[in-house]
Amino acid sequence: MKYYLIAGEASGDLHGSNLVREIKKKDPGAQIRGWGGDLMEEAGAVIVKHYRDLAFMGFTEVIRNLPTIFRNIRFCKADITQFEPDALIFIDYPGFNLRIAGWARQSGYKTIYYISPQVWAWKESRVKTIRECIDKMLVILPFEKEFYHKWNYEVEYVGHPLVEVIEQYKNSMTSRSLPDIIYSAQHKTSAARPLIALLPGSRKQEILKKLPVMLEASRAFPDYQFVVAEAPGQEDSFYDEILKNYPDTGRVRNQTYSLLLHAKAACVTSGTATLETALFGVPEVICYKGSAVSYQIAKKLIKVKYISLVNLIMDKPVVKELIQHEMTAANISTELKKLLADPETISLIRKDYADLKDLLSQGGNASEKAAEIIVGYLKTGAA
Repeated sequence: MKYYLIAGEASGDLHGSNLVREIKKKDPGAQIRGWGGDLMEEAGAVIVKHYRDLAFMGFTEVIRNLPTIFRNIRFCKADITQFEPDALIFIDYPGFNLRIAGWARQSGYKTIYYISPQVWAWKESRVKTIRECIDKMLVILPFEKEFYHKWNYEVEYVGHPLVEVIEQYKNSMTSRSLPDIIYSAQHKTSAARPLIALLPGSRKQEILKKLPVMLEASRAFPDYQFVVAEAPGQEDSFYDEILKNYPDTGRVRNQTYSLLLHAKAACVTSGTATLETALFGVPEVICYKGSAVSYQIAKKLIKVKYISLVNLIMDKPVVKELIQHEMTAANISTELKKLLADPETISLIRKDYADLKDLLSQGGNASEKAAEIIVGYLKTGAA
């Protein structure tokens, strides 16, 4: 069968790649085409548009790039029409994907959503749109099933794909291979000092807002080695300019998991990275700062108590969130000191992280289960 996947961010590329592999196991003759990144391509999908060309952060940035967005929509519709897939599989990225889904449903294509838009956070009215244009919804957060049930829309919880991704990674690493990756001259790191990971995001706008503040905080920790996880979609030259005044700061590319496996603490922007860091057991402080206009609009529209997935899933402040004006070098330093040296803080975080993992593992192997549901649904045509 023919599958068309659309993932518009780095996290979608990761989960999309694992889904592609599982679909190919269950449907060896599968033809898979779509939008994503290097990981999906390596898994066997033909990628026609890379996510690095799609990432616009915040409300004002989206408005400025509307002509590009509309061109992408026209291109996507034409590419789908030419490919004639048996189903479209949407991976998060709701602003774009729901537009395509509405058109696809009207055009007679089967529509499947893997990794629900965060409609529980803002614009709950989008559930009506989802019910109208999505044939099958697969969710990865435990509270989403109940949320959709309240809207009389039944979905399937498949577990969170990061649980198996990270466990597989941990099991595959040897004690010898890890230092070769992290502690090398190429990455400007030294085994003599413990690591603190800096994960400032994947989009240029968010990196420019957050990384300089994180780097300023690093000056308070001369006994630690700070290492930046570079986003796969950004060029080295982009980081060169930001890091020019921090020659002692290490850098890794496509090795974020290796970094987290050895990190003692981390500064992380909001999003999937907060959950990845927690599943590696690394104490973290959440650092978020957007443009003033985007932040004020978001405050009025977003209806959640927390911005990090860790806190949202656990429904309590497991990790400290430094948002907008609170995200200063001084505040980051204060929180990092607690994470590195306060036994009570460290012990509590470890317990909460263990509870988090148990909660996210209840659905089983997410990628395998999702592929099983998708392939079975297409073969039987039954909802």
